[in-house]
Amino acid sequence: MTDPIVSVRAQQIIDCKCRPAVEVEIRTRNGAKGRGAAPTGSSVGMYEAHVLRDGNPASYHGLSVHKAVENVEKLIAPALIGMDIADQAGIDAAMIALDGTEDKRRLGGNAIYSTSIAAFRAAADARDVPLYEMIAGGPIRTVPVPCFNVINGGKYDSFTQGFNEFLIVPYGTSSIDAAIEMAVAVFEKLGEVLTAHLGHKPQVASSYGYAAPSDDPEVCLDLMQRAIDACGYGGKVAFALDCASSEVYDADARTYLLKGQPVSAATLIAYAKSLTEKYNFVFIEDLLDENDWDGYVQAVRDMPRTIILGDDLTVTRLEFLERAHREHACDGFILKPNQVGTVTEALQAYGFARDHNMIVVPSGRSGGVVDDVVMDFSVGLHVPFQKNGAPRSGERIEKLNFLMRANAANPGCRLYDITPLLRF
Repeated sequence: MTDPIVSVRAQQIIDCKCRPAVEVEIRTRNGAKGRGAAPTGSSVGMYEAHVLRDGNPASYHGLSVHKAVENVEKLIAPALIGMDIADQAGIDAAMIALDGTEDKRRLGGNAIYSTSIAAFRAAADARDVPLYEMIAGGPIRTVPVPCFNVINGGKYDSFTQGFNEFLIVPYGTSSIDAAIEMAVAVFEKLGEVLTAHLGHKPQVASSYGYAAPSDDPEVCLDLMQRAIDACGYGGKVAFALDCASSEVYDADARTYLLKGQPVSAATLIAYAKSLTEKYNFVFIEDLLDENDWDGYVQAVRDMPRTIILGDDLTVTRLEFLERAHREHACDGFILKPNQVGTVTEALQAYGFARDHNMIVVPSGRSGGVVDDVVMDFSVGLHVPFQKNGAPRSGERIEKLNFLMRANAANPGCRLYDITPLLRF
């Protein structure tokens, strides 16, 4: 029995950083309803689906999305009304064809993705099951280990920390509740450790972690390790890095920024390798520029003690993942569905990675919303771990509560055991 779409509505809302975002609501003839909103990132790859903004400096400094909203209601809605809500692939294909551009520039990746999510959620509502259960095809068996961005790099008044995210990964437990409690305890203790180190309370950074105390990554990691040890979690909490190196890459000089100095890709890889030999890293993401394929191949070859992940390199696009697998450029990728712009394309990327033994790590974006579909992907796809920001600010806390609720609602569910994947 089909359940056709009868209405597609859109409006402008704001994300957790008060930047405008597109929100879409879809309703069906039988009363199913789904809502979706496209988050945005601060570190955005050049190959991501285009975020269409109005460019009017008088409205949200040019970031308003009224044109994208109009595209949903005037162009996308007429194309989708009457389509079966269960036909996610057909719905997404119709929008892709209507847009007709490589990066969804005409209608806006934010317009298309928000609509895609709304349809996905409405399909689950029509079945009267949680979306993650529809994705999983039944009850879930595991929830992923959350990874927490506790120290934020980037540009500060007196220095630039070239690595963007310093993460903790609480893996030494079988309980999601315990993993979250461990991470919260370490995060709070890290605040005390940083206060003692700096002589004052640490600044809250743009991604809600603590501001980096130094341009030296080892200073950050040593302070994090001190907090872990003070909590008694040695051997239970490991590290991860999101370098976001495209943000500090000088394309003309072909150099990266490390401890305030320009360095070559080879030097950066050698340094990162030394970090993996000194500290226990679950993964390192975006170590190199998004176009430095040769560098990634070298990193995978030279760094056996950690998982090398692509994000800006792969941008959740099937053709990029195929190349990464063919060239052995990374061990897995960060799944951000809005990078590619539809649920169907994101699931195709996941399917390829799963079939080729590549690790998939779903992640929210820095400009997030409370009801982020990435959490349904994280639970429904039974992935080992996911990126979840710092345990501070509402939409990030809601992601943690989502994991605990999903775990509690499924008897026998447990935290994914990532120990077979660890390389340290």
